[in-house]
Amino acid sequence: MKRVVDYSVYLLVRILFCVVQSLSLPTGQQLARGLARLLSDVIPIRKRLLEENLLTAFPNSTAKERHSLILKMWEHVLLMGMEIAWASRRIRDTNWPEHIRLTGALPLMSLLHQDRPIILVTGHFGNFELGGFSLGLLTYPTHSVARTLDNPYLDRFIKRFRESTGQFLISKNGGASDIVQVLENSGIITFLADQSAGPKGCKVDFFGKPASTFKAIALLSLQYNAPLVVCYSLRRNNEPLQFEMHITDILDPLSLPPEIRNVQDVTQWYTRKLEEGVRKHPEQYWWIHRRWK
Repeated sequence: MKRVVDYSVYLLVRILFCVVQSLSLPTGQQLARGLARLLSDVIPIRKRLLEENLLTAFPNSTAKERHSLILKMWEHVLLMGMEIAWASRRIRDTNWPEHIRLTGALPLMSLLHQDRPIILVTGHFGNFELGGFSLGLLTYPTHSVARTLDNPYLDRFIKRFRESTGQFLISKNGGASDIVQVLENSGIITFLADQSAGPKGCKVDFFGKPASTFKAIALLSLQYNAPLVVCYSLRRNNEPLQFEMHITDILDPLSLPPEIRNVQDVTQWYTRKLEEGVRKHPEQYWWIHRRWK
């Protein structure tokens, strides 16, 4: 029965992908805007959690401002899904400059031509799926750590998209040896670093409140002398398939500033950098996670 249900869900997703791929970008954006109103007003999804998260992050915001932000967030999430369907058909290694701009990339380009491992840190911010997709198009394939989906048919389908431009996936569960191998071979590895790590995590400040964060990223960076690069891919002017890849800051373990001395400090550093980006573009952040448990 589970196989039947999983395959049925997979077929539905494939049908939706085909429908979205047939839409023009303006039509898809209008559809995302309409569905966002449905999810925020008619059948509100995770309304209580969204309110709690936004009150934590922006305690001085009004109810109207929070509602507007929730509406824009849902539009972003829905449009992001459509962009994944469009990207495989519309973005190529010959036309990527029409869709992607690079900001602050020179220091990263310099690192990419050194024989050193690199850790890219991002979050559920902007279109993180197209971030890895785009780096592959730029002939810099990355290894991304991601959770294996419970539905094996969907997992294979999404994996094909993620690996279509040379990105490689490492399972979040049981992938420790693969991560070590990538770093030992001076590869590039990407982490989504903004989910709760539970009681065993490292507590750092995120929007003024302690948030449990995984220690592994900082530990790996310090152990393998791998520079930490904070980056994210933001939609420009709310235009579909128009992105700006921001390389915001780099922390090199070989030349740490005096105020950063241990795992706690490193974790706080990249968490603060992500927060700075989210504060500028809060509508492109996934507020649907339980970040503060």
